[in-house]
Amino acid sequence: MVSTILVPIIGLGTLGLFFGLFLAYASKKFKVEVDPKVEQVLEVLPGANCGGCGYPGCSGYAEAVVKGIAEIDLCAPGGAAVIEEIARILGKENTGSTVPKIAAVHCRGGKAEAKERFLYQGIFDCTAAQLVAGGSKACVYGCLGLGSCVRACPFDALSMGSNGLPVVDEKKCTGCGICVKTCPRNIISLIPITQKIFIGCVSHEKGKAVKTICSVGCIGCGLCARPKVTPSGAIEMDDNLPIIKDPLAEDLPTAAEKCPTNSFVVRNAS
Repeated sequence: MVSTILVPIIGLGTLGLFFGLFLAYASKKFKVEVDPKVEQVLEVLPGANCGGCGYPGCSGYAEAVVKGIAEIDLCAPGGAAVIEEIARILGKENTGSTVPKIAAVHCRGGKAEAKERFLYQGIFDCTAAQLVAGGSKACVYGCLGLGSCVRACPFDALSMGSNGLPVVDEKKCTGCGICVKTCPRNIISLIPITQKIFIGCVSHEKGKAVKTICSVGCIGCGLCARPKVTPSGAIEMDDNLPIIKDPLAEDLPTAAEKCPTNSFVVRNAS
């Protein structure tokens, strides 16, 4: 009776020992050597795993930057401090020329300013809403107002305002670009933190076509780009939309003031 019980126990023990030794051998045989610099870079990264750098998490970026595939300044959440540390670890020169970026919402047509074509009652997601007849908003370029960008932000830097438009908390925004990739209407971009004025519209329509659906949409009049308004040439028109070529130009405030539809956004305006 005892031998009947011992035989399978011994058999299982032997198999366990065999597989244990085999796994130990395999772990040494097929061990992948990790460059210690990868671990050092990984330690200085913020660990947000936001993917804003274009790589699958911080570990993916750390490996890429050590191999020389990625630049050292792609970690927006880490900012200048992380760039400096990575440069030190890799023995590279840090020029310190990278200007931090923040998210900018290029749409001012909220509930009060922009018209709706129909009442959307589907999935509470901008991409899903876009698939339903191109979205409920009369402006086919404007924000759909369902907050997909807000939910995607890993830093809680976006919120939906009472007017149905996303609001950027500049103190929390790291410029990771997640919201930019999330928006199906492409109304969010990253701008240098030094840029105080940007155009709050992405519509390429003109005149009456804009006025009938949005009270603050750019009508493509080109007034802001005229030499008398912006003699620096900081603004040029492209397909009925102003493009800011020099975000630090001193005459941009004049352009914003002269805009007949108030389509420009002045950051931190009192």
